[in-house]
Amino acid sequence: MRADVSAGRMTLTEVHRFPNRPVRVSGTLHWDILGLYRGVLDGLRAAGPAESVGIDSWAVDYGLLDDAGRLIGNPVHYRDARTAGVTARVDPYGVTGVQFLPFNTVNQLLRERLDGAATMLMIPDLLGYWLTGTIGAERTNASTTGLYDVRRRDWAWELIDTLGLPRRIFPAISADGGAALLDDVAEEVGHRTRVVRVASHDTASAVVAVPAETSRFAYISCGTWSLVGVELPAPVLTEESRLANFTNEAGVDGTTRYLRNVMGLWILQECLRVWGNPPLEPLLAEAERVRAKAVVDPDDPAFLPPGDMPARIADHCARTGQRAPEGRAQVVRCILRSLALAYRRAIDDAVRLSGRPVEVVHLVGGGSLNELLCRLTARATGLPVVAGPVEAAALGNALMQARARGLVGDLAEMRDLIRRSAGVRTYEPHGGEDDHGEH
Repeated sequence: MRADVSAGRMTLTEVHRFPNRPVRVSGTLHWDILGLYRGVLDGLRAAGPAESVGIDSWAVDYGLLDDAGRLIGNPVHYRDARTAGVTARVDPYGVTGVQFLPFNTVNQLLRERLDGAATMLMIPDLLGYWLTGTIGAERTNASTTGLYDVRRRDWAWELIDTLGLPRRIFPAISADGGAALLDDVAEEVGHRTRVVRVASHDTASAVVAVPAETSRFAYISCGTWSLVGVELPAPVLTEESRLANFTNEAGVDGTTRYLRNVMGLWILQECLRVWGNPPLEPLLAEAERVRAKAVVDPDDPAFLPPGDMPARIADHCARTGQRAPEGRAQVVRCILRSLALAYRRAIDDAVRLSGRPVEVVHLVGGGSLNELLCRLTARATGLPVVAGPVEAAALGNALMQARARGLVGDLAEMRDLIRRSAGVRTYEPHGGEDDHGEH
């Protein structure tokens, strides 16, 4: 994406899009990290000269380098089964503040052979290293690992020692101004620029671009995953928060992203794949007209790995004494209604546990284009839902680069710029049959 900032507005243009397809090799699911890096180089070439570049991506996953700086194998995908049997957390919530997920970085590292590893780099840090030759860790992504001390704002060194993980693999958490492209990279892409450390966790970048006017908002960063929460000045590390499985992740300017992961549109995406990838819009139009009483728990572990999601939804309904949805449109409505109710539960819990009142829900990311999901969410929460911007992560990434250039100031100023630049749509919480559903 190419962003241009001028006269108090920002425009975003897509210049290159490439697939992100995990690859299974000898029974292990990997990221095709070299294919992704090639896509980055092609995108830089297509974008042409720029003042700077920023990289954001998913959290949790990482690459390991040897002492010569070479990658040790393709990074393993968090949806791989190697952590499927993890049922108990090893990181103390009062230190790391992260929710328990079997695939958290800490659990993945405990299944690695680390003898030959010199450095661990989270995925955006790995791509930045290949572009610039500079090693470092970015804070928002480090905070997702289960190995970051949210109070000290550094790696949780005592925990790292207790778990027997080598200190040497954890690079310094850096907030530097970035580094220039390596000469051979600049030659390949046709121009020179700097890679700036932005909020490299995509959700952190997306929250920067939430067009909120006050602090009394909840956000849903909605894509393959949905991240649902509030923005706070400090973490919430109570036992009640731990039991509710809320996470405290670092945001911009010392903020805390207090949120819960909800499985998200992954379930719908897998249904579409199983059905042969039919057009989504006609299915959504039909789903608008049908009724589907069944509700599933999007966070059921059965929905995490790739597979036959329509069959898994039917099985979930059988296990919970419900009539399974009939036909594709009912399946789609069941998924979207279930997500809306999961969003309501997460927002209600965030308000209760943090004490932060919420007057509006900002739904950003690709899911903001799904009008049925937005309407169902407004009905379920009883709050207005402001949908957009769609490319929130890219906009937040670009805003941090613009701030590094002195073009914009604090979070309030950045969000004001988003309100002037990005189109949004508001869905009011009118009554309907989806208001009070439970499961």
